[in-house]
Amino acid sequence: MQRPFSEQTVLITGGSRGIGAAIAKRFAKEGFNIILHYLNSHEAANQVARECIEMGANVITISADLSSKEALVRMKDKLDALELYPDIIINNGGISHYGMFMDITDDEWDKVMNINMKSVYIISQLFMPHMLKGKYGRIINISSVWGSSGAACEVLYSASKGAINSFTKALAKELAPSGITVNAVAPGVVDTDMMNDFNHEEKQALEQEIPLGRFAEAAEVASLVYYLALPESSYITGQIISPNGGWIT
Repeated sequence: MQRPFSEQTVLITGGSRGIGAAIAKRFAKEGFNIILHYLNSHEAANQVARECIEMGANVITISADLSSKEALVRMKDKLDALELYPDIIINNGGISHYGMFMDITDDEWDKVMNINMKSVYIISQLFMPHMLKGKYGRIINISSVWGSSGAACEVLYSASKGAINSFTKALAKELAPSGITVNAVAPGVVDTDMMNDFNHEEKQALEQEIPLGRFAEAAEVASLVYYLALPESSYITGQIISPNGGWIT
């Protein structure tokens, strides 16, 4: 029998800040078992964990390099030793890339693709046996509005997110008979540290392009992710849902 929803375990990659931290706090409100992944931001991850614990959640932080399969296998081994098997996977960890297409190097291409896309494949594959055994699971991938429409000077980033979208749609069809849903949330502009490269004037100009006239809050994206994890969302799969304030339709 499937465990009650709030007693399930959720794995969140890139959970030390931004959207990942907001997702962790949203699940913490319901008392979840949370596996909070991070790379180097040890203190930031611990701070998020403390806030989640104060809300009543059980939290473990774990560090791993998303670009390394060996590191992710070691992460799974550590979680297996603790008998922590995710029922819900939130593939949130990723990096941005700005620059002209002609200036992209092979090393940059490989780094962004390995972190943004290959990690999604590896993590989903590593933790899928538990879901298949239980005939239940949720995989939610954090994409981007640029994964569907593309952006100038963000060809590499757009390509990585577009790959996530195709991966999501295909895997959803494959896993549907096993009771596992796979969806992607593709936000527009979110008010996080990723916007720090933009100055005040650039941010104002961008806000004016968005019909709602503002950037999304990370908590708003987290609420959508949480909704897709709910048992009553079991008929939603293979979807790329884009909370973008009406910017891209």
